[in-house]
Amino acid sequence: MIELAHPWWLLTFPLPYLVYKFMPAYRTRRAAVKVPFFDVLNTLIPDAPSEGAVKLRPSWWQRIALLTTWLMLVFAMTQPMWLGKSQTRTLIGRDVMVVVDLSGSMAEKDFLTPYGEKHTRLDAVKQVLAQFSQHRDGDRLGLILFGDAAYLQAPFTADHETWLALLDETQVGMAGQSTHLGDAIGLAIKVFNDQADAAKQAATQQGSAVVTRPVKEKVVIVLTDGNDTDSLVPPIDAAKVAASRDIRIHMIAMGDPRTVGEQALDMEVIEQVASLTGGQSFQALSPAELTRVYKKIGELEPQQYDSTTYRPKTSMHFMPIMLALVIYLFAFSLTTWHAKRKQSHKGSKKSAISDIDTQNTQTDNGGSHV
Repeated sequence: MIELAHPWWLLTFPLPYLVYKFMPAYRTRRAAVKVPFFDVLNTLIPDAPSEGAVKLRPSWWQRIALLTTWLMLVFAMTQPMWLGKSQTRTLIGRDVMVVVDLSGSMAEKDFLTPYGEKHTRLDAVKQVLAQFSQHRDGDRLGLILFGDAAYLQAPFTADHETWLALLDETQVGMAGQSTHLGDAIGLAIKVFNDQADAAKQAATQQGSAVVTRPVKEKVVIVLTDGNDTDSLVPPIDAAKVAASRDIRIHMIAMGDPRTVGEQALDMEVIEQVASLTGGQSFQALSPAELTRVYKKIGELEPQQYDSTTYRPKTSMHFMPIMLALVIYLFAFSLTTWHAKRKQSHKGSKKSAISDIDTQNTQTDNGGSHV
């Protein structure tokens, strides 16, 4: 199906006819000798006199070529578009940043499967997050890893397969052995801010014709098995900043709360961070409990996205322009060939007349000699 972006250009199609009909023909004047006995000359000259004005009239095929070329140019000005098949696009409704603790304690094999096998805490997180991502259609997922410092492993993306591949590459200790929880929350806030600034800048550069859809929900899910150790930003302070930016944080504590020392769970801080931001805190001691936690988070953060239907457009304005160029070149070549042929025919005719005159002259000379 073809759609015209500027159909009003079709109104200019009769413009050449209007110019031809209502505007006077081009005229030029030349100096001439006035003969007082012109009528006498007319009676003496056997050929009929011609008009003083020379009128150039195009042939029928020239008229057709001009008309077709003009039609193609007008059609190109309408910017014809070819409409493709209808497609559906999903509009993101929520950004979810997953923050994973990679401190040394995440290597503890204290997560029992239903079959009695022991998995490390990190392996259990990977398995459950794989299931979690399958039910987050329409959400963009990001990934932050933290230990001695926090690192952005994956920016927000709707490509969940790539996100899972980046999660699968993580290993215990790759970010250090300590637990800088506050810095990880601070980095998550920064990523959200950068995302919002980039969207505004893109809208400004594209112009007012582009309508950006702001993300309605900003969610952070933090998995940790220890208390904060020497973060530059304390977790409580980071949570207050997140609350002011409408970022909701869900905290998941992994491991035994009876643990003491640096690896002990500070449930008071975990619960306070979740409470300040409008999120909830959970505790998981097994893969089954971790799965239930993510199901609960799925209920608290239901899928929220819209879809829009559109038809891709492909510009076709170059096709009538190319056709007009071909027609013009063909008409020009044909006119040139016709003019050369006519000139050659006149030359042959003059040559034949000259030969006849020569023969007549020779005959007259022969008769006079006799």
